[in-house]
Amino acid sequence: MKIAILKERRPDETRVAATPESVKKLRSLAAEVAVESGAGAAAAFTDAAYAEAGATVADDAAAALAGADVVLKVLRPQPEELAALPKGAILAAVLDPFRAGDEIPALAGSGVTAFAMDLVPRITRAQSMDVLSSQANLAGYKAVLDAAAVYGRAFPMMMTAAGRINPAQVLVMGAGVAGLQAIATAKRLGAVVHATDVRPAAKEQVQSLGGKFVAVEDEEFKQAETAGGYAKEMSDAYKQKQAALIADTIRKMDIVITTALIPGRPAPKLVDEAMVASMKPGSVIVDLAVETGGNCALSKAGETVTTPNGVTIVGHRNVPGRLAADASQLYATNLFNFLSLLVDKKEKALQIDWDDEIVKATLVTRDGAVVHPALAPKA
Repeated sequence: MKIAILKERRPDETRVAATPESVKKLRSLAAEVAVESGAGAAAAFTDAAYAEAGATVADDAAAALAGADVVLKVLRPQPEELAALPKGAILAAVLDPFRAGDEIPALAGSGVTAFAMDLVPRITRAQSMDVLSSQANLAGYKAVLDAAAVYGRAFPMMMTAAGRINPAQVLVMGAGVAGLQAIATAKRLGAVVHATDVRPAAKEQVQSLGGKFVAVEDEEFKQAETAGGYAKEMSDAYKQKQAALIADTIRKMDIVITTALIPGRPAPKLVDEAMVASMKPGSVIVDLAVETGGNCALSKAGETVTTPNGVTIVGHRNVPGRLAADASQLYATNLFNFLSLLVDKKEKALQIDWDDEIVKATLVTRDGAVVHPALAPKA
């Protein structure tokens, strides 16, 4: 079995699908591992480190892919990369299939069996493969540091001979994996943290981290979580009540970090222009959902902008990639755990159980067709 690790070619992508440490684990499956030269450079993993771990360093993508049974990537291949993929090979990557448009049928046409790591179900058995959680955890941490970098004041309360410095007031919108890590990080830095989420289970989690929970807790709120643990789309009436509460809260905040995502749909708008206008000069908003439309009406993907009233809105792309080494390490571990599911441990060869619930949930293309139920063309 040969596994190919390719260099990422999409803009702003600094992560890599395997680290020298994960190469050693892949080798334990009796696999030959070929790493395209320079694949790990943006994450500070050198070709020499891969070679020392037992990988073959290939001069280019074509050499890495030659004879490959499995191809591991961070993001789905670009259209110009498809022709080089070996027909019949297994591809595992973050495919973002609901926003990929024609690229998914094109991927199917390349003849690969493609698995979307971003569709790993949130079940206990799949926790070690959960790419969204591993990357969101780092994004939540980095969001607080990004806010601190542009916020012109200190986070903790300080008592000095020259007077008292009041603690920063932080609002985290969305208490999923990223939001909870943002709460914990802001608390460690000494801020007073508030958090909001439409899922009832989030209240206890927020409070356990020392945050103050902000939400309209009516009957709709009590039913606002899917079986998979995601937030449901709320009614317009609830959104209006929640928006009024948030508007009153947000004008008192120094820093707002937004993390709300809805799988397969644009990010919900949580912070409108009027809310931004109500914030104090020097306040900061970090929008972690900016790549899917943004939670803030004024955020711009890939830009940091300052409003006329002095509010800085940070919209970095690929926030986990701003911690490329750690993000790659976690992602590579997710991939290894997923690939282990597809390999017979005794025979050291690919042996896929097509009825396995994780396999069924992540399988997007097979035998030249789009096969995922949510993506396949309707009869």
